[in-house]
Amino acid sequence: MRPERQHQIRRSEAASRAWLTGLIAAMQHAEQPEIRRQPVAPEVIAEVRAQLTLTASYPSSPISTLRH
Repeated sequence: MRPERQHQIRRSEAASRAWLTGLIAAMQHAEQPEIRRQPVAPEVIAEVRAQLTLTASYPSSPISTLRH
């Protein structure tokens, strides 16, 4: 594999780890009882639903058919 491709993969993996770390932190924050009791504005719910729809409809990478 070419060095520049390896660098891209490492950068992508680092970005994925950073995103996942942020997601976990947000979920841990949201699970706190004092946070869960707070009302959520309808526009925030609409934005989240729109984002989830966009993410769900975005084509994902194909599943590998290679046998191990």
